[in-house]
Amino acid sequence: MKIRKLVTWVEECLVEMDQDIHPPIRRALAAAVLKNPFAGHFNPDLTWLIDTGEALGALLVEKALAALGAPAQSYGKAAIVGEGGELEHAAALLHPKMGAPIRRALGGGAALIPSAKKRAGMGATIDVPLGHKDAAYVSSHFDAIEAHITDAPMGDEIVVCLALAAAGRPLPRIGGLQLGDIAGRDGLR
Repeated sequence: MKIRKLVTWVEECLVEMDQDIHPPIRRALAAAVLKNPFAGHFNPDLTWLIDTGEALGALLVEKALAALGAPAQSYGKAAIVGEGGELEHAAALLHPKMGAPIRRALGGGAALIPSAKKRAGMGATIDVPLGHKDAAYVSSHFDAIEAHITDAPMGDEIVVCLALAAAGRPLPRIGGLQLGDIAGRDGLR
């Protein structure tokens, strides 16, 4: 895997609607810009990308956890494929193997890792969906964080993102499954 750039950033929400948020809600995102060896041509075998997804999962979760500085309650992943690639390249990175090292690093994660993918050019944004790592029905954790890298992806690159959050949205009040009610057995509740 040839990585051109790694980007990590943290958001910390201190106030929402003039209400102080205690403790502040931290969200972190780690992204890698990597060369897409399949850009510009069709290849029926995407094994290399699938295996690379596993390695990226381990790298990005390490970066995101260090930036978060707290245990992660939510997670999500996304990829932007440059114009020379195809959506299946993003799917190969994100889905078959990327989740296992993320779950190992977080000490669990029964829920599916929400994901998004698209094909776009340099500077494109993508909303990385977030959901509770153990129970998909925890509505306070339905969220997203926007990611973009000004000079990526080039036509033969892919941007891969992993987002983590230490809490749900600020001031949640729409009901749904509460944190104290999570069973964490089936990934739903």
